[in-house]
Amino acid sequence: MGLMSTILGGRGSRSTEDYVELDLDDFESVATEAAMQVHIAEISGQADAIDIKDAVYDGDMVIADITRLRTSDSTAEHVIDELRQVASEVDGDIVQKGDDQLIVTPTGVKISRKKLGNGA
Repeated sequence: MGLMSTILGGRGSRSTEDYVELDLDDFESVATEAAMQVHIAEISGQADAIDIKDAVYDGDMVIADITRLRTSDSTAEHVIDELRQVASEVDGDIVQKGDDQLIVTPTGVKISRKKLGNGA
């Protein structure tokens, strides 16, 4: 049996004994060696932008939930403008996805404005 038939499940039937349970703790060292991390954040006010800015300056990407920010439009505009400036300074990118998410990327990472799949 060749490699592809092994991967794709060629002849013979598979059972649960054929698979190995992976413990993610065994791979912790791999994550610390990554060139970039993706952080998840919640923005509810001006102070929350500081940690996001630090992460982007450090070369990491941030996906932020901004649903709590909607209560005050002037604060929302100010925070988004600050993060837009950070993305510009590091030659990264920033997009707002719907009404609830903001994605900010570091140097050299651009966000495509086209959706994948469905002929898009």
